[in-house]
Amino acid sequence: MEPPVIAPYTLTHYGPDQAAGIRQILLDVHADAYSDAAEAGDRFHDQERFAWFVDHWSALPGFACVIAYDGEEPAGYAYGAPAVDGREWWRTHLSPAPEQTATFSLSELMVRPKWRKTGLADQLHTALVGQRPEPLTVLLVDTTHPRVQALYETWGYRKVGEQQPFADSPLYAVMVRGLPGVQST
Repeated sequence: MEPPVIAPYTLTHYGPDQAAGIRQILLDVHADAYSDAAEAGDRFHDQERFAWFVDHWSALPGFACVIAYDGEEPAGYAYGAPAVDGREWWRTHLSPAPEQTATFSLSELMVRPKWRKTGLADQLHTALVGQRPEPLTVLLVDTTHPRVQALYETWGYRKVGEQQPFADSPLYAVMVRGLPGVQST
């Protein structure tokens, strides 16, 4: 198998002040990335529901987003925000939990189908998480996507448990990066 082709994307960083201006881009990329789920009637990943998540996350203090452009066309993005100190929900999955609490919550890392398997997900992840001041990063991965979970493991994440955050959501693997004894790349 040949290594993926790394295209020359333009990675642009956005913060909470630019959230309104990129909202439609986030929604459009989501619509493309989840078009199969929408056709299958997956209500959890529908556009209206996702718009609520975009608005919620982009309103959080410290919201950060990176959008990859291939020319003028958005190819994918990653976004998240620092966890509120004292509300690191993932800590209940570890005993003992690490002393370190500062955590960045990676909410979305999404690549449109045309640009998958090009190395773009790695570039987006590195651009968003690589320079964060928080030593820990947490994310959720649908347990029915083991290849996505395996990709995160190559980036230093470790599955610490499972949770279903909403009654109609999938079951997710809770993954944390930066834990003592786990190397991050």
